[in-house]
Formats: sequence, structure tokens, C-alpha cells
Amino acid sequence: MNTATDTSQPQSFDEMPRYIRVRSEPGDKFVEFDFAIGHPELFVELVLPKDAFEIFCKHNKVVHMDSDMIREIDEDMVKWRFGERGQRY
Repeated sequence: MNTATDTSQPQSFDEMPRYIRVRSEPGDKFVEFDFAIGHPELFVELVLPKDAFEIFCKHNKVVHMDSDMIREIDEDMVKWRFGERGQRY
């Protein structure tokens, strides 16, 4: 994945960026989101109440995945599920 955070020097765990992708709707009681450390394509799915989500984001100094990152991740997921990048059968 080509992200602006790629460097030739390895980063320590604490220096790695934290990424989120919110999947729930703005009015939902809970926030459903993907959370990744260092590599946006390697994420876990989490659910938190809104107040806890805001604290979580501040504590982790998260970066919201942009549309290009999201598109690349989605295309890669299709590749693993269906055999070819970006094509569904």
C-alpha cells in the first residue's frame, strides 16, 4: 500500500500512525470503526459508545483514512475474496 507514512527507516511501535475508518452512521448510538496501527490494510473492527470513541481517538491521535486508502483496502479485500483485484464474480 502506498501511503504518505511509508519510510525507509523502521518506526517504533509508539511512532506508528493509528488509522480509523468509521463505518456507522452519524446518528447511531455506537460507533463502528476499523482501527489499524502502522498499516491501514491490517485492521480490527471495533465498536464503542460515542463518548468512548472520542476519547479513544484523542488518546491514539488517529488519522482518518482518506478515500484513496479506503479504495485500495476495499479493492484488496475483493482480491482476497474473489481472486482478482477489484473484480467480483
